Amino acid sequence: MAESTPLEESRSPRRAPDPRRRSERARRAILDAASELLGEVGYSKVTIEAIAARAGVGKQTIYRWWPSKASVVFDVFTALTGGTAGEPLPDTGDLADDLRTVLRATVDELNDPEMDRTTRAFTTELQNDTAFAEAVTERLVRPNMEAIKERLRAGRDAGQLAPGADLDIVAELLTGPLHHRWMLRTGPLTHAYADELVDTVLTGLAPRG
Repeated sequence: MAESTPLEESRSPRRAPDPRRRSERARRAILDAASELLGEVGYSKVTIEAIAARAGVGKQTIYRWWPSKASVVFDVFTALTGGTAGEPLPDTGDLADDLRTVLRATVDELNDPEMDRTTRAFTTELQNDTAFAEAVTERLVRPNMEAIKERLRAGRDAGQLAPGADLDIVAELLTGPLHHRWMLRTGPLTHAYADELVDTVLTGLAPRG
């Protein structure tokens, strides 16, 4: 078989680069760069310029997707958690088992080194920037707590929770101790601890009689 000539090769069709794939690579590089910088210098010292330089993109590429540094960091955080804020909790019909599944997943996230590093930087900034804290509450904390409350409401309707239980308080009782232990490093975060927390809260709020 005759080999193709350089001229013939130059005339062969070439596949054009996929802009969607290129954009996704750039977006991923930006999030990775922001995550690294958060762990290295902290939120207050991270700049859009530094993120762009680390990611190998121009500032305008970042501003195409995010209006501010806080928006980038928020997406770093949500990317690490692997889900969308406010996603419904599992509902197998067994409230205790479903809550154990969710709290065990939270334990795994908090024990992940990259997640730990980013979350601590994230948490530090929440104490210093009121506007940032309000944005995080609105976009992340409140939707996630509402998802927990919705699952608790279904459990209450099914008779697995006391009829008069305050769902806001129950949700805080379930999530607060995990973050307290993680933040202050008062003890190990384990699946066994998450299970015990669920059992303790639900035993105290079980329907009477």
